[in-house]
Amino acid sequence: MAELAATEYLYELWDANWDDGPLGNYRVLRHEITRKTPKRIYFTRGGSRPAFVDRQRIEADGKIFYRPIARTLYLAPPEIPHQPKPPSLPELRKAMADAHPDRGGNNEAFIAARRRYEAARDRAPRP
Repeated sequence: MAELAATEYLYELWDANWDDGPLGNYRVLRHEITRKTPKRIYFTRGGSRPAFVDRQRIEADGKIFYRPIARTLYLAPPEIPHQPKPPSLPELRKAMADAHPDRGGNNEAFIAARRRYEAARDRAPRP
């Protein structure tokens, strides 16, 4: 009985909010490799649409920019980037108070901290 070969994939890092800029809602998409030749790796994209990439370039770097979808394809699943959590309003208020000149800070640091706090306060949803 012949053993089945393991299915190979190319991977793509995809963000559901890509049009609005990456917001951290990432997923890793898999594109099944259907055939390999010395020059190309053929894979299916979007269900059944055939596509290919340069085999030598992707094997040398582990990734390649694929123009038709304007994304990078990887040989191994990429790590999902984590965006740092923005500071909360109480954290920004404390940083502003700590930067106050009466508490040992200076005017420039206090003004910068106050601008960060006010910008975050203005962006926060109102109850």
